Amino acid sequence: MTALSTAPEAMNKTATSNEKNQAEDRLAASLFAEVFITDQLSRNLISRALPRGMQISHFSVLNLLAHLGEERTPAQLAEAFHVTRGAMTNTLSRLEWAGHIHIRPDWDDARRKFVSISPAGRAARDAATAAFMPLIADVVRDIGIERVRVALPVLRELRRRLEGGN
Repeated sequence: MTALSTAPEAMNKTATSNEKNQAEDRLAASLFAEVFITDQLSRNLISRALPRGMQISHFSVLNLLAHLGEERTPAQLAEAFHVTRGAMTNTLSRLEWAGHIHIRPDWDDARRKFVSISPAGRAARDAATAAFMPLIADVVRDIGIERVRVALPVLRELRRRLEGGN
């Protein structure tokens, strides 16, 4: 008799647990949908503001090299951007052709190369930043500085988790 009286309670707990899991799944789906859409819209905004011929991938590499202030190998850059070495080679070739980066051999290991930003690349990066920064700054001001400050730790944690850093 006792087993019969507890069976509905167990079913209710399972139903409640299922409902909770479904609600969490819907929340996760909503979060990722917003991230995907925001990524697409922000890329479109920045792409339209970049100087003619510059792509977001070009700007991203120049921006990283400018911030680091030191050389990186193509493999390190590919890893930093979570792209294949082939994709990074293509981006670096275009940047080198435009005169925005210097690629030199590693004097200790001829199989490896090093990439650094050129003065022209720094100027192109600065021009790109000047073109789109007012646009994104306006968006942040419209949302509210404090609300953005509150959102940043959550977005950083999300990025860390997706990078595998737990």
